[in-house]
Amino acid sequence: MNTLDAKRVLETALMCTQQPLAMRDMRTLLDDEVTVDTIRRLLADLQQEWSLGGVALVTLSSGWRFQSRPEMRVYLDRLHPEKPPRYARATLETLAIIAYRQPVTRGDIEDIRGVTVNSLTLKQLEDRGWVEAIGHRDTVGRPALFATTRQFLDDLGLQSLDQLPLLESPTATADVFAALAEGATECGVVIDESRIDGDHARPGTPELNWAEDTSVNIDNQQASLLREQP
Repeated sequence: MNTLDAKRVLETALMCTQQPLAMRDMRTLLDDEVTVDTIRRLLADLQQEWSLGGVALVTLSSGWRFQSRPEMRVYLDRLHPEKPPRYARATLETLAIIAYRQPVTRGDIEDIRGVTVNSLTLKQLEDRGWVEAIGHRDTVGRPALFATTRQFLDDLGLQSLDQLPLLESPTATADVFAALAEGATECGVVIDESRIDGDHARPGTPELNWAEDTSVNIDNQQASLLREQP
């Protein structure tokens, strides 16, 4: 297969698929007749060819896909004026803590936020596909350890956790929340300040000492998501 035909096949597949295409899928698509280096070069060519269009070819955690540019959202919403899901600030703060401190237990999240986390808060994030339990901590009760998913990275347009904004004080809830709020809004999330998700304040809660708490038991297959590069 020559490179021109290969590029046409890649472009067609990327335009028609609903999910990001991983490199292994693209190799299968081309019947392994094209090397990985060539595929990467063809993808770069496609990115350049679409650089001035209303859609862009982007690389995410789980693969490559075409998606509309952010400035096109205002126009596309006129065709599909659907209301995006509404999440309380408490939910996004919980998500931020998981994203920056993973893997964490529910107790860890409560210690950092200083409030009791409603079980529905975590369920919302799990239902959205943004977090999942990847194992248990080797301690009394064996509490579940939560981490973010590839879906979380894809929805925020990230390739890896390394692309999360750097925080000067990552244990400060306000800073953590602010770092993800913009990305969450871009993927169709509305922050509902009027809701509190049933969280109840726990005054006087000490700050969690992460340096001393390293006893964890993580499923190896799921834990690979914490370190795997695209």
